[in-house]
Amino acid sequence: MLSVYTRHSNDCSKKDDINWRRCRCPKWINGTLDGRFIRRTAKTRSWEKAEELKRAWEVAASPKKLEAVTLEEAVEAYLADAKARELRPATLYKLQIIFRKQFLAWAKDKGLRFLKEIDLSLLRDYRATWKDGALAKKKKQERLIGFFWFCVRGGWLASNPTQGLGKISVDPIPTDYFTPDEFEKIIDATYLYRENRWEQGDRNGTRLRALTFLMRWSGLRIRDGITLERSRLAGDSLLLYQAKTGTPVYVPLPPDVAETVRTVPFGLRANPRYFFWSGNGDPKSAVADWQRSYRRLFELADLKKPDGTRKRCFPHMFRDTFAVEMLLAGVPLEQVSMLLGHKSVKITERHYAPWVRARQEQLEQNVRKAWGGNLTVIETGRKRRPGQATIAR
Repeated sequence: MLSVYTRHSNDCSKKDDINWRRCRCPKWINGTLDGRFIRRTAKTRSWEKAEELKRAWEVAASPKKLEAVTLEEAVEAYLADAKARELRPATLYKLQIIFRKQFLAWAKDKGLRFLKEIDLSLLRDYRATWKDGALAKKKKQERLIGFFWFCVRGGWLASNPTQGLGKISVDPIPTDYFTPDEFEKIIDATYLYRENRWEQGDRNGTRLRALTFLMRWSGLRIRDGITLERSRLAGDSLLLYQAKTGTPVYVPLPPDVAETVRTVPFGLRANPRYFFWSGNGDPKSAVADWQRSYRRLFELADLKKPDGTRKRCFPHMFRDTFAVEMLLAGVPLEQVSMLLGHKSVKITERHYAPWVRARQEQLEQNVRKAWGGNLTVIETGRKRRPGQATIAR
């Protein structure tokens, strides 16, 4: 078995730790290969490249291992590992679709059985069959790259065949949201909404209106809103989540919104634990039902773009509306990120950067405040040019 280690230079601050990866000292490989001990330079200062070389030596020394691994075995091992890493059910479902239903089906049509048969040319052909949009293609390629790195780390491949795949270009689309007038039209449409299937009169419109208010003023995703437990709403404060530090994160709701949510009528299958969910079955099915209701609601609202075409609307835009309105009101990006529950403020910045106008205005104000009394204009009797000033000493 081989392992990578670092041979530090004398002036390296981590010279006592041979397993330190992030310094620029030379990387070496030692261990047993083909029954004999070796110690060789990896000819790189990158730990990752040294690991790749180590795996290549191990694979070359045991070619039979490659022969035995089928694509189906590799996919099932990858999905099992993803489940063991406690990935979200929605992510696991997407991985199953991509690899079990799409990738394996394509490989079967091509007559491919073993992992070693996959090369860059075949992967380019596979990518050409994708019918998704640019963003979906980009995410699918990222997952495909991750799958083959999993196989490399497992010693099933000497190198990653996806390394030659070019990046998929995605034109950034600014996050859309509902203006106050548009949101008012959506609320008005809830009074026109009828669902005759269960003969509940306007109850479904009332429940739809309550969920809409909840998502708009809390920033919750539709799944989180539907499965919200009643115990999390205390007065006008809604418990969003528990931070990693154990500190609860709350968001205040407008009093009338809190009352609307608190008094929402039960659905067909009442569950006193939840506001909008029966508690039975998979939440994904409940989300699909509500999304169908929202499609009908958006048709009733009939929102238009400035050019007169119909505006594409989705329930997630209520969450976007919450974030954008917070930013336009001057709430710091870091606080908005906390309310949205993002793991990193960079995620928030990537999605809502065009709307951080208030941050620029605040920056200018802070710079002007920093001048304070240290900037003094010296009157010299001649006309002062705009911006001409002297720092007082």
